[in-house]
Order: sequence, then C-alpha cells, then structure tokens
Amino acid sequence: MLSIVVNFHNNRREAMNTLHSLTRAYQHDAGVIEFEVIALDHGSTLPLNEADVRAFGPEFRYRLVETKSVSPAAAINAACRDARGEHLLVIIDGAHVLSPGIYALAQRAFAQFASPFLATAPFHLGPKQQNESVAEGYNQQIEDGLLARSGWRDNGYRLYTIAGAFADPGMAWFGCPFETSCFGIGKRDYLDLGGFDERFVARGGGLVALDFFQRAVSRTQGDYVMLLGEASFHQFHGGVASNATKAAHPWKEFHDEYVRIRGKNFARVPRRPFYFGTLPNEALAATRLSAEHGLALWQKAVATGEG
Repeated sequence: MLSIVVNFHNNRREAMNTLHSLTRAYQHDAGVIEFEVIALDHGSTLPLNEADVRAFGPEFRYRLVETKSVSPAAAINAACRDARGEHLLVIIDGAHVLSPGIYALAQRAFAQFASPFLATAPFHLGPKQQNESVAEGYNQQIEDGLLARSGWRDNGYRLYTIAGAFADPGMAWFGCPFETSCFGIGKRDYLDLGGFDERFVARGGGLVALDFFQRAVSRTQGDYVMLLGEASFHQFHGGVASNATKAAHPWKEFHDEYVRIRGKNFARVPRRPFYFGTLPNEALAATRLSAEHGLALWQKAVATGEG
C-alpha cells in the first residue's frame, strides 16, 4: 500500500484542488494501486469539513490536529508512523497540486529500487515566483481564473502551462534542488531517518523540509531518484515564506533556527539523481530551462570541486 500524508493549515480553498489531484480518477493508472490519503488539518482556525474530505473517495481519511504549534513536523511524523502503507508520499504543504503520473511512477520506482528516496520538482503557479508576483497584484482570484482556463482537471499536465517559475533556484529536475514539496520514501527508511526533525518549531516548520531533503539525499545506502516529468504546483495562499515578498521573507529567522539545531550554515548536498520517468509535452519548455541552468550549475560545481 501507498500512504499519502498531506498537511493542511487554513487551506480550505487550496485543499479542494490538492485533494482532487490525489484521487483515483485523476491519477493515471491508479486503478490497480492500493493507497490511502491521510489529510492532516494542523492547527487551522478554519478547519476543513471532514465530509468534504471523505467525499473524494473511500481512500481518504481526515485527521484534525488541534494544536497551537506552528510547525507541522510532529503531526506529520505521527501520521507517517500510523500509516498503513509500507511506502509513503509526503506533502508538507497542502497548497501543492500534484501532476497526474506520480502514483504510478512512484510505484514503479519503489519496485525498481531497493531503498529509494523519490523527489518531484516544485513549481509556483502564476507568471513568476509568487514572492515576486504577489508584489504585482497576483492573488487567489487571479489564480482561480488561470486554473479554470487551463483545464487541468481533464489533463493535469496542463498545470505546466500556467506555472511560470520553479519554486526555488535549484532549477528542478536537472539542477541541484534545495527541497522537494512531494517526496516518496519507504516508511521504515523515513522512521530510521527520524522523520522531520521536531526541533524545528518556526512558522510552517522553517527549514524542516529542506533539512530532511538534504539528510535523505545524503544517505550512504539507498538511491536518490528524481521522478522525471512529475511535479507539484504551489497555489497562492498567503504562506509565511512562499507568498512573502522578498523584503519580508523570513529566511534569516528560519536559517538562524537551522544553525542553532545543526551547528552550521545550511548548504545543499551536491548529489545527482537517477532519472526515472518520461516528459509530457506540456513540460518541455520547463525541461529546457531546467537542463540549461542545471548543466551550468553542475559545470560550475565540478570546476570548483563541489560536485
């Protein structure tokens, strides 16, 4: 069984799109996949309606976490421990809509590799990175129009046509990512790594997702696998980091916490992955950018002895 753990916090609008992208009807070739979706509602002042969550299918379970904690690390870890599946897909921010090939490709990768860590590429919906577009008037209403016109519910790969930027400077598939917003890993491997480090207590978990990504990529045993052509697409929701203007971005606050916990500055692990999957036509423009910038990044890393 595949257990999908997705975390929401005051995401009523975004949750309906995200949960749709996790359904059997939306995910390609999911008819034979046994899966469950654990929808966490972490400390929301306006919680989701449990009936709305369950309406997406018999695989969906709702888990309300009443807490004043602003970091979801402990709640996600608890859900992963309770998951029935031997394989996990974890989405730390429920504002992310998934592309439609992730379930099937993840299942194939789990069968192909003995102990994989599976990554997907993160994108921002809208014309630019949302930290920039929010300063130019981008908002939920504009995004709703983009989503409606794209026809993504009929073909999820059309999300690439309304995603104007990668979510971070890692440049997606062929670059050197800082993090992934949807990852797959064996449940035992996740627990052996300690899951998300619960010492990260900053808003939204601070750098907890970046920290876990780097620890997972650094494993001496187990393969790092990039699911080629698959991605998550971040919806605008007023997130503390993703939707803050660059001037108001909490990076220093988050990084200071990281240094207190790890005793060093944050740095990416320069490890190149196995590439697994195919490229949909809708992703070709993004693929070209990723390949061009990624190649330049890796050439520089090799020249400086970092890669």
